[in-house]
Amino acid sequence: MSPLERPVPPAGEELHIPGGSIQPFLLAVFITVALVGVTQAWWIVAAGGVGIFFVILAWVRGARRELSELPLHDDH
Repeated sequence: MSPLERPVPPAGEELHIPGGSIQPFLLAVFITVALVGVTQAWWIVAAGGVGIFFVILAWVRGARRELSELPLHDDH
């Protein structure tokens, strides 16, 4: 195998592709709300910050749950 060729998983091995998620969109919305709040009112910044916190928390929990559901490989 040359250094330019990528290793290919064996035939039949299932690739893990995460499903779709609305969390990136929500994170962008709450960041925008927080930034707009900088020019408007402190409570808008706070609302955006709270939204950012909860979206990131849900995103990390979902990623950890998804990672724990993956099969373990002992070939490393």
